[in-house]
Amino acid sequence: MRVPLAVLAGVAALAGALSFALLAAAIGTDFWYIIDTRRLERGALGVRGGAGGANRSQPEPLSSHSGLWRTCRVQSPCAPLMNPFWQENVTVSDSSRQLLALVTLTGISMYIAYSAAAFREALCLLEETALLDQVDIRFGWSLALGWVSFFTELLTGAAFLAAARVLSLRRRQDQAI
Repeated sequence: MRVPLAVLAGVAALAGALSFALLAAAIGTDFWYIIDTRRLERGALGVRGGAGGANRSQPEPLSSHSGLWRTCRVQSPCAPLMNPFWQENVTVSDSSRQLLALVTLTGISMYIAYSAAAFREALCLLEETALLDQVDIRFGWSLALGWVSFFTELLTGAAFLAAARVLSLRRRQDQAI
């Protein structure tokens, strides 16, 4: 099946633009890692809401969501994290930054999965398995955007390689004539 060069160029351009937009959205948002403790807090309020509980203040919510640059709690302002590229003397090539981004994305995914597993294990060791059902730890949509961006970047590269192959075959045919 022959694919026209214009179609390959269009796919490469659209996939590249989509990849960039998704990556920009993923990097700029704070929903890579989400901890939801609403069920736990409702349960604690139910226990405290009985006799004599009216004088006690409500505990501060523990739910939070984190991005690459900051962590946000429900009723607190977001706390910034360190950005290694803010220093003026840092010189990193574009290919090194791309490799660093891929390694970072993979590392963040592994860290979040490990943290959730470690949390579950700690609860089991403490025999607080009921607490595990009340705390929801999950990946957020920002991380999903980062992974979709990565795969659309792979699609962009494949389209560019296919376009280069089509051009190479055309050049060989023109030279043969």
